[in-house]
This record gives sequence, structure tokens and C-alpha cells, in this order.
Amino acid sequence: MVKYFLGQSVLRSSWDQVFAAFWQRYPNPYSKHVLTEDIVHREVTPDQKLLSRRLLTKTNRMPRWAERLFPANVAHSVYILEDSIVDPQNQTMTTFTWNINHARLMRGLFAEVLAEDSQMLMWALQLRVMGVTGVSPELGGACPAVSHRETGPLTHFDQTGSSVCEWVVEERCVYCVNSDNSGWTEIRREAWVSSSLFGVSRAVQEFGLARFKSNVTKTMKGFEYILAKLQGEAPSKTLVETAKEAKEKARETALAAAEKATDLASKAATKQTQPLV
Repeated sequence: MVKYFLGQSVLRSSWDQVFAAFWQRYPNPYSKHVLTEDIVHREVTPDQKLLSRRLLTKTNRMPRWAERLFPANVAHSVYILEDSIVDPQNQTMTTFTWNINHARLMRGLFAEVLAEDSQMLMWALQLRVMGVTGVSPELGGACPAVSHRETGPLTHFDQTGSSVCEWVVEERCVYCVNSDNSGWTEIRREAWVSSSLFGVSRAVQEFGLARFKSNVTKTMKGFEYILAKLQGEAPSKTLVETAKEAKEKARETALAAAEKATDLASKAATKQTQPLV
């Protein structure tokens, strides 16, 4: 059984602005769980599409009941592979991401991404944790429709060909020009959370889906924050910053009130000690 997520968001910035901000998202106040990001492969195809692969490290604090199911390093951090295809001519960017250290098989990972839209051809990748081989995607036409494949786009195999995974979160995002407003960017997002851990797979999937939804919210807020900075606007304050300012203001008000009370008490005491004439 696989937990499936389908969502759509809109950023009130042009596709060009979002494309530029995509590579400058980190760090931001909403991405403190993102520790590192590295570009491990990049090329421009003969038809002028940009292909990139990045490796990201994120914190991955699990609930106590799940910590004993994974090694200590896995229970506290996760490695993410992100493949992307950018088509500047048609103004589309498609990203595929998935975690690699929660899958039992760490080498020879095979992924096949299927798209049912006629404007987006099948992208078959021979993916390896170390190195990039056989990358030959093709993408054309307008913004492709979401495929609604609830079984997930990626399949993981062990050396015998059997499908295995401990916990894998797979995501596909398509960034394209919004159909209602050409100055806005639409994000169509799909995700699949799968687990084969005996006895707790459902609980792991529920936790993974909840964590994913939380991270989507942080991603969008971080995106908006970086876009505001790139466009010379004042980024909206984070909840932490707002709470901190409120706390500081309350502290200053309390100190001022205490000083005023002390001053009044001192004056009252002075008045009481003055001799009567």
C-alpha cells in the first residue's frame, strides 16, 4: 500500500523569477532542516534543456517509536536526490526527488518515471548513488498534466529483482506558467510514501505523509521569502521572528512598568519620611 498526495500551489511571481529563486532557496528561515546541498551533475542538452542532479542532506527527526527501527544516522538525517529538467523555451521545470538512505538497496537503484500526458515522454533513468549514467530525458510542449499514478513513479529492486524499501518518499513537481495569469507560476505536486517494514508499514507511511505535508508548507513559505528578497521587497516575518518580537516587546513593557512602579514607590516612601511642618 502506498500513501498518495496530490496538490497544486500558485506563486505570484513569473516563471523566470521562480526558476531563478529555485536555485537560491537555501538557506531561508523556513529551511533550517536543510543542512547541505551539492550539485553532482549538470548539463545542457542539444535541444537547450538544463539537466541537473543535486544531493541534499536534511534533518529527519523521527518519533521515539520509529527511532529503534532505523540506525542512529538514518533516524536523524536523510539524503535526498533531486533530478530536474528545465525547458526555458516552453517555460516548464520538472523535478523528481526521493530519499536514498531509507531504501535498503543503496546501489544500482533503478527508477522509471511514467507520464501519461502526450506532451511529456517517458523518462527512463538508470540511477546510481555514485555517478550519473544514461540520463536521456525528453520533455516538450506545454505544462504537462498531473498523471494521478497513485502507485508511485519509482520502483526499487534488490539484486534478485524483488521490490524492497524501508521507507521511501518520492515527489514529482511541475513548475509552469499559470493558465489564468501569465505573471504567476503554478506548481503541480505529486508524492508517494511507501514502506515495507513488517508490522509498522502503515504507521511509517502515515508519519511520512504528515512530515511531507509539513515540509511542503515550509517549502512554499521559503520560496515566497526568497522571491521577496530577490525582488527587493521586505520578506514577511516568520512566526518565530514575530513571536520573538512580541516576547521582546512584552519584556520591555514589563521592565518599563517595573521601573515606573519602583519610581512611584520611591517617591511615596520619600514623601512619608518628610517631617511635618
